[in-house]
Amino acid sequence: MSTFYVTTPIYYVNGEPHAGHAYTTIAADALARYHRLKGDEVFFLTGVDEHAVNVYNAAIEEGLSPQAYCDKMAPIFIKLWERLNISNDIFLRTTSDMHKRGAQKFLNVLHANGDIYKGAYKGYYCASCEEFITEKELTDEKICPIHKIPLQWLEEENYFFRLSKYQDRLLAHIHENPDFVYPEARRNELLNFLESGLQDVSISRASLSWGIPFPFDPEHIIYIWIEALSNYITALDYETEGERYHTFWPADVHMMAKDISRFHALLWPAMLMSANLPLPKQIVAHGWLTKDGEALSKTRGIFIDMDGDIVTYGIDAFRYYLLREFSFGNDGDYRPARLHARYNADLANDLGNLLNRVLGLVNKNFDGVPEPTTPGEFDDEIKQMAQATAAKLDEHIKAFAFDAALETIWEFIRRINRYVQQTQVWTLAKPETKPRMGTILYNSLEALRFISVLISPVIPETAEKIQEQIGLAEFDTVAEWGRLPVGLTVSKGEPIFPRVDTKKAQQPQPKAAAKPKQKQELKTTDLVSFADFQKLDLRLARVLAAEPVEGADRLLKLQVDLGTEKRQVVAGIAEHYTADALIGKQVIVVVNLEPATIRGVESQGMILAGSGDSVVLATLEKEMPLGTQVR
Repeated sequence: MSTFYVTTPIYYVNGEPHAGHAYTTIAADALARYHRLKGDEVFFLTGVDEHAVNVYNAAIEEGLSPQAYCDKMAPIFIKLWERLNISNDIFLRTTSDMHKRGAQKFLNVLHANGDIYKGAYKGYYCASCEEFITEKELTDEKICPIHKIPLQWLEEENYFFRLSKYQDRLLAHIHENPDFVYPEARRNELLNFLESGLQDVSISRASLSWGIPFPFDPEHIIYIWIEALSNYITALDYETEGERYHTFWPADVHMMAKDISRFHALLWPAMLMSANLPLPKQIVAHGWLTKDGEALSKTRGIFIDMDGDIVTYGIDAFRYYLLREFSFGNDGDYRPARLHARYNADLANDLGNLLNRVLGLVNKNFDGVPEPTTPGEFDDEIKQMAQATAAKLDEHIKAFAFDAALETIWEFIRRINRYVQQTQVWTLAKPETKPRMGTILYNSLEALRFISVLISPVIPETAEKIQEQIGLAEFDTVAEWGRLPVGLTVSKGEPIFPRVDTKKAQQPQPKAAAKPKQKQELKTTDLVSFADFQKLDLRLARVLAAEPVEGADRLLKLQVDLGTEKRQVVAGIAEHYTADALIGKQVIVVVNLEPATIRGVESQGMILAGSGDSVVLATLEKEMPLGTQVR
């Protein structure tokens, strides 16, 4: 059996966890769950970093001892991870005896190998980063570049680690292993930093008693970053080098936000080289989750209302949004309006309505899951697409492209919706066509089972609900077509994503009496300012897919590609354009309209068109890159 060891950073307990911590932890959880699906033996570590100046100061402010403060804060993290359905195998606290003994053993090895020496340090220090700021990073204002707080000048006698000794080995390792640091932008940053030269680093503090004492000099405590990084092996019983250590080390993925990638990709590997231990296979540094362009920060008081959004939309919708909306290596701005749009369009409409529709047809026409006895048009395409989707998903997960992975699954979901529409299965209840109806509904139920397996790493509660509603007593984890037994009793089922309206519906306005058509002069009434016009964000997009909106003769549901994202738009152009004629066309989309629900379908923008006796889509004279702003 293959093994897979994934870690999050261990988080400071000087404040409560925020959405940035949740982002990292949910991504690591999705990886862990995906590898369990594949049959790997998984070990998933997360935890809290309790020995820090920040933690000590927070405890003093509350009138508590540091240990009492940590004992109060650690359960808050544990409770949140339970709430977010995080499947970690261990929650490590750095105040645990196992970690203390392991960290001291690790330091002894570095010392015995001649890589620790005593010296004096002078420099500017950020208490929030727990890091000295190098001369080349220092600004005239002496402000931390991350936390935007004044730096402190520190002078004290410290122990140092010979980081400079490993500069050439680190360079060679990163060049020889191009996937060691992901994404490429982080790798290039680290290579530039390496090539400018490494300095030895301070690894002890004599001015603070809160921490793990040096095993060979109890007057000093281990610098927090040296101690914290060792958690990745101390959690595996490194102290005794037990079975767990030999099974899972080296780690497959260390996952973190980009601001701490340097410690993980340079300092940690150098220490492991010193200790003659294998290096982790991959350092994965994702972008920041931001609010209004600012990185989330406990220090700076920049937060997202995570609790409010979870109450409104549910745990799975929150998990889905974080991994679907953003490209994992880049920064992503958290926008509640986009969460609302994703919820209604992707979850409630595409997936939830598909499940409800298929279950309703089965309940109305069959006693249980029908037998697939009568193959027909589109069936083979559906089966082939299912397996292709699973294969693509594996490629995307290996590349940490969670957004692309979910879009691949949703392409299959939208295809099953179209399959139900194309076959007009609801019209086949007559005796002579009922066997074909049963086959179509079986395929649709099997597709839902298949989908539930694929989505389970990201939205596990939803996956379980789907399988329960189609009649499976135990969760089936195998993404192979045809495993759904016939005869199962499907449930009527509550909607898995009930529609959420965050604003009161506007009252309909009375229609004016119809007037005879006549040529009218263009009047410049109801003028808007140029500033108001500039608020419209018009972007060039390409139509990827189009289909009629059920029960609406004038409406088409379009999937459009804006270059950086894909959206669903409802357009009232069905009387003038067929769905097939639109595919591939470049169109202009108003992308900053609030999402609207039209005939039960979420629309995330508006297509521009000229309207008179006929309707003509607005476009550009020649093709331009998708996402180009139209002015």
